[in-house]
Amino acid sequence: MQAKIGDIVKLKKTHPCGSNQWEVVRTGADISLLCHGCKQVVKFKRSTFNSRLKGYLDLGEDEKET
Repeated sequence: MQAKIGDIVKLKKTHPCGSNQWEVVRTGADISLLCHGCKQVVKFKRSTFNSRLKGYLDLGEDEKET
């Protein structure tokens, strides 16, 4: 399953602010994630993101309709 904009994901490590929920805000060669705790945006290469991904907590609106 590929990450889509609006998905809420959980990574293997928590953010320094203590939050473990991230929202996908941009996809492409890199993936940008928005921390739900402190609203900081971080970028990962797709390969790094895939290795750090633990699971999907909520799917974006496009996936819910199907």
